[in-house]
Amino acid sequence: MKRALVVSVLISFVFSGVALALDFSADMVSTSKEGSFTGKIFAAKDKIRMETARSVTITRMDKNVAWVIMPEQKMYMEQPFDPEKIAGATEKMPGEIERTLVGHDTIDGRAADKYRIVYQSNEVRATVFQWVELTSGIPLKTAAEDGSWSMEYKNLVVGAQSDSLFEIPAGYAKFVMPKMADVM
Repeated sequence: MKRALVVSVLISFVFSGVALALDFSADMVSTSKEGSFTGKIFAAKDKIRMETARSVTITRMDKNVAWVIMPEQKMYMEQPFDPEKIAGATEKMPGEIERTLVGHDTIDGRAADKYRIVYQSNEVRATVFQWVELTSGIPLKTAAEDGSWSMEYKNLVVGAQSDSLFEIPAGYAKFVMPKMADVM
């Protein structure tokens, strides 16, 4: 569950700004040293839904909340979410220091500009490559310069998304972690 929330926040960070200017859905492929996983992503203005094999994470920047939905248990967890710390209102990544166009490429059959981006998160300075689709401005892929991780959208469909995708399903109960004092 925690991994799903972390991945959702990472997606919000990596694909912030212009990606949320358009409504879209896509298959998502994430790779790292730990392996790879696939999922689905749905975006509508200030809302993101990410589906993986075990959970669904809905990030509602308009409500400053992220929900991790556990379909098998018919439960959800709620976490406060500060969009100011994650998704910017501009095309830049949060903490971006430098953006350099390094070329043009094709990602999943779509023409894209490839950028080298240097950003700072807390005390860490990092460099990524980002491929931004020419027609929509959606970042189709972001990868660490050292190749340690990447996030990519495949089968991108730009268009309106149903409001129901960004709500907690009816009949789900809120999961609340017990306080340590209550456990002892």
